[in-house]
Amino acid sequence: MPSGKKSKQMRRAASAPPPVQSKGGVRRRQANPRVLAIVGGVVVLAAIGIGLALALSGGKNSAANGYPAIGTLTNALPAAADVNTLLKGIPQTGLTLGYPLAPVTMVEYIDLQCPFCQQFETQVMPDIIKKYVRTKKLKVEARILDFIGADSSRGRNAMIAMATQNKAFNFAELLYYNQGTENTGWLSSAMVGEAVSSIPPVRVQDVLNLQSAGSVTKQAKGFDAAAVVDKVSGTPTLFVGKSGTKGKQVPLTSPTDEQSLVTALDTALNS
Repeated sequence: MPSGKKSKQMRRAASAPPPVQSKGGVRRRQANPRVLAIVGGVVVLAAIGIGLALALSGGKNSAANGYPAIGTLTNALPAAADVNTLLKGIPQTGLTLGYPLAPVTMVEYIDLQCPFCQQFETQVMPDIIKKYVRTKKLKVEARILDFIGADSSRGRNAMIAMATQNKAFNFAELLYYNQGTENTGWLSSAMVGEAVSSIPPVRVQDVLNLQSAGSVTKQAKGFDAAAVVDKVSGTPTLFVGKSGTKGKQVPLTSPTDEQSLVTALDTALNS
């Protein structure tokens, strides 16, 4: 039974300062050659120092709040290597996982805080990815909701931002493997930063900067509107059908009901 509804009952059931400007007119100033030489030496020494600092810090980017400039499996979150292996080589385009011409499409409504989604994504989806997505039979479209709380919204915005670098599914799967108790603050900005940093070759700061963009907010609202149209009352909610058509909802009996999903996939493939 899906989970993730806002109501408790449904969840159970299922900066730098501005530049100083001169008050006077523009004045030309002739540089002293000796001063230029001293300054030049200082600049060279500073550049050497920065290079050494970056080398010793493993390429950390101070602009990214101490996170690596590029995502890496070194010192990554638990399960990062497994997630990388699971999804490696499978095309991702925005929030779609799988080959564009796959004959069957599954739309999944998920909440990154949802414990039922966590069970589904870590116990069922790895098999589905190996047997259906990797074999070019299925593509998956993610629609991210924030049924549970503020942490869900933070995670959703970050996942949408990750989609611009075609690593959204890596992000979601990694968070599910590291999920904490809902609405306890586990899906913090720091957790988002760690997760993004654990996925190569993501440009970390680009993702962190994009989370609050208007385009992200617009897409998030679009998912909410789609959920209303599809009468989604909890997460995970799945729709399966031939690509290009409106899929039918899969009646999961539990978050780990793989057989019902497999039956729906095979029926769509054979129709």
